[in-house]
Amino acid sequence: MAAVQWHSRVRNYEAELQRCRPEAAPLEFGDYHPLKPIMVTDTKTRRGARKGSTSSSSSSSSSVQADPLSSMLDGTDPLSMFAAASFSEAPAMSHSASTGDLGRKKKEKDEEVMGADFEPWSLKRGEILARFTTTEKLSINLFMGSDKGKAQSPGSGVSEKVRTRLEELDDLEEGSQRELLNLSQQDYANRIEELNQSLKEAWASDQKVKALKIVIQCSKLLSDTSVIQFYPSKFVLITDILDTFGGLVYDRIWTMCSDPRPLPDSFTLEDVNDTAKETCLNWFYKIASIRELLPRLYVEAAILKCNRFLNKTGIQVTLPRLTAMIRGIGDPLVAAYTRAYLCRIGMEVAPHLKDSLNHNFFDLLDTFRQISDESIQSQLALQRVEMPEYLTLYSPAINWILQCIAYKAPEPLLTEMMERCKKLGNNALLLNSVMRAFRAEFVAARATDFIGMIKDCDEAGFPKHLLFGSLGRSLACADPPESERLMILNEAWKVVTKVRNPQDYINCAEIWVEFTCRHFTKREVNTVLADIIKHMTPDRAFEEAYPQLQSVIRKILTYFHNFSVLFSMERFLPFLDMFQKDSVRVEVCRSIMEVFIKHQVEPTRDPVILNAMLHICKAMHDSVNALTLDDEKRSLAHLIIGFIRMVSFGRDFEQQLSFCVEARATFCNLEPVLMQLIQTVNQLAMETNRVMRGSHSRKTAAFVRACAAYSFITIPSLSSIFSRLSLYLLSGQVALANQCLSQADAFLKAAVSILPEVPRSISVEGKLRSSESFLLDFINNFLSTLLVVPDHPEHGVLYLVRGLLNMVQDYTWEENSDAKVRVYISALPLLAAMSQETYLYSIPKVDSNETLYGGDPKFLSEINKLCETLIGQILDHLKVLGRDENTRRQGALAFSLFGILLAHGDLRNNKLSQLAVNLWNLSHKHGYCDTRVSVRTLEYIKHQAQQPDTSHFTDVVHRLALQSRT
Repeated sequence: MAAVQWHSRVRNYEAELQRCRPEAAPLEFGDYHPLKPIMVTDTKTRRGARKGSTSSSSSSSSSVQADPLSSMLDGTDPLSMFAAASFSEAPAMSHSASTGDLGRKKKEKDEEVMGADFEPWSLKRGEILARFTTTEKLSINLFMGSDKGKAQSPGSGVSEKVRTRLEELDDLEEGSQRELLNLSQQDYANRIEELNQSLKEAWASDQKVKALKIVIQCSKLLSDTSVIQFYPSKFVLITDILDTFGGLVYDRIWTMCSDPRPLPDSFTLEDVNDTAKETCLNWFYKIASIRELLPRLYVEAAILKCNRFLNKTGIQVTLPRLTAMIRGIGDPLVAAYTRAYLCRIGMEVAPHLKDSLNHNFFDLLDTFRQISDESIQSQLALQRVEMPEYLTLYSPAINWILQCIAYKAPEPLLTEMMERCKKLGNNALLLNSVMRAFRAEFVAARATDFIGMIKDCDEAGFPKHLLFGSLGRSLACADPPESERLMILNEAWKVVTKVRNPQDYINCAEIWVEFTCRHFTKREVNTVLADIIKHMTPDRAFEEAYPQLQSVIRKILTYFHNFSVLFSMERFLPFLDMFQKDSVRVEVCRSIMEVFIKHQVEPTRDPVILNAMLHICKAMHDSVNALTLDDEKRSLAHLIIGFIRMVSFGRDFEQQLSFCVEARATFCNLEPVLMQLIQTVNQLAMETNRVMRGSHSRKTAAFVRACAAYSFITIPSLSSIFSRLSLYLLSGQVALANQCLSQADAFLKAAVSILPEVPRSISVEGKLRSSESFLLDFINNFLSTLLVVPDHPEHGVLYLVRGLLNMVQDYTWEENSDAKVRVYISALPLLAAMSQETYLYSIPKVDSNETLYGGDPKFLSEINKLCETLIGQILDHLKVLGRDENTRRQGALAFSLFGILLAHGDLRNNKLSQLAVNLWNLSHKHGYCDTRVSVRTLEYIKHQAQQPDTSHFTDVVHRLALQSRT
């Protein structure tokens, strides 16, 4: 292909725009609206129409919107079909499979009966195990196992059965157990779990007597209080085994009744067969043969639910009997937990029998007098346990019993409980459990009465600050009478502030902070914060109380969303200074920032807020180091950016710029924040331009130049090359819009100068990707800006365009890449646009090259020479591709250049016209060109040939032909 002379086509942009606009067509709107649901007319043929019927179809108009997804399914939903199939197959399930989950289903049903507002035992279990621990050594008797003793045949006499049961149970005493000593707490828990597994294995292997012996042995362990601090946790571990045993027995009898069809949940005695009844009675007889009271009580309570298989009133009769039996247990702690277990089982199997629960609790109150007995005192002295610590061991049992009693109980019951507490001399332990068990609304209504009772309690037995803590929890959930609130706070805080132990103090203070925030102003909250600082600062006690201090912050943020009020508290920031552990301080600052971003709707310039938020954001920023994860950096930067966006000084633009300068110095290690600051300053410059309506005064001109200087100084500190490139270009465009020509020149030259630094691959979402596509996008954007950038008088014609193309020429592109040539192709439309008398777009009050050169022939000649050079480079590359047989890439580039010549070249020039035809033929030579695109291109050329200013396209279109792929 011979060298050609470039001539740009003369464009009349306004006329072209008018031609491209669609013709206006009249539209009858009526009820039409594009978002209005479509009315679908559904016509269905009646299948059962009678012969000779005059109408064989019915047409119905429905206003229901058609669902394209449903219509694709032809009315059938595969998920519904699957569910229906599963339902139809359900009766065919094997009986053994259907009974496997009976225990789980029944437990779920029990929880449903109790309601979601009843805290189940499973939630308390973990708390008890974590709270009641010991370093003392423990002992346990492990069952060694014996397979002796099978149940006698049904024909044996009753006395023979009794004798056999006693012999089986006596086997436990005849060398079938082994004592393990000096166990740690974890070892003890592991051994209990081994017993639980042994129970399941024995049951699975049909060794029912062995299973019963394991349960009896475990129940006996509950009479041992030699390590009394561990007793609540021991109770939890061993009752797990009892629960397992009770579930196994119940499921076995249930299964015996479920043949041939499953037994309904609401079964009656008529549904229970004789074999199941006999088996059930056999279990109760075995348990009745246990000699010791405690294991007999626990094991019978574990299978209490099995009474349903024997008679209607079995549970109703058995519960009071077991309650009375507990009176025979001498140790008050053991008796309290036995009552707790009976209450738990009672609530599961018969939650409506509240009378038994009440009697159980009243019996428990009578045992409180035993606590002061000499035997208990000597036991505590022997184990070196103080009375307050001993009393806390009762808390889980009493709390549970009272929770069961108070669940859905009427308000007068609380009054009765309060009276009983007074009769017991305001027993602090009991009073504490009462306040925690009953509904918060009931307690809040009697808050003043409770405070009076707390005052009368004995400080030695149970600390008063724990009582006020329980009262505070109720008042955080329900409001006391408004007239009493200040008195309640004063009385509570008199006790709280006198607590000397920092940990006890903060545990209680943290609870009352919510009550203070909920009902009082910043003055009272500030007083509370000051008191907390006073107590927690000595000996750096705050270092052991970070969770409670964080809770204080969260509660304050829950009720104070006006940050002007929040930060005007004198003690708030000093309170934050107590968080000196980096990870905790950052977490607290993060929580404050999240609330600020969520609730601060209007931009602010309040100096109190700004100073405090800068202090908080700086704490987050200063936590960043070389080991900080990228996700953490992004998260912190997001929060700081949210704060920066909420800062606005209105028309005081200089103050806004000063803030950005300060923020840049403060947040220099977080790149996204620096990028946001640059964007903020650019926005500030454009806002100044809008206010001045494009005509800057001397003062505003100096200001926008200062904004440009800010961006120019800040951008080089960014590590991301594409962030620098995009911000250089954006800042240059902003400078140009504000008539800062020398600043715009500096930005654009800086962008060109760092192009060689662009790496060939970059990390995108953790994966290495070629940077070529990103670079091409940037260059195309850059080229579109250069149209309106006037040439510098000292640097020659098109110096920025030439500089960019030189950089592109020298850049090390990937092997077998056409990127450089594609840049050359993209530059041709820019050069063609620069040769027009009137440019496609311009910037107000900025004289582009169209004005500077005014169509000077020398300027146009320079453009044409540059175009010819670029076309020469492109054609050389096409020849190389042809030699290397890269025909697909050659065809694609040839077609791209053809499109440029068609749109921007003057095809009245014969050489240029011939070049266009040759490029068309080359692009279609090997059949890789998209036929649809080619057809549409030909249609466009034919259409343009009918226009007056492009009639010469007629000659071109006759010379273009579509070649067959074959």
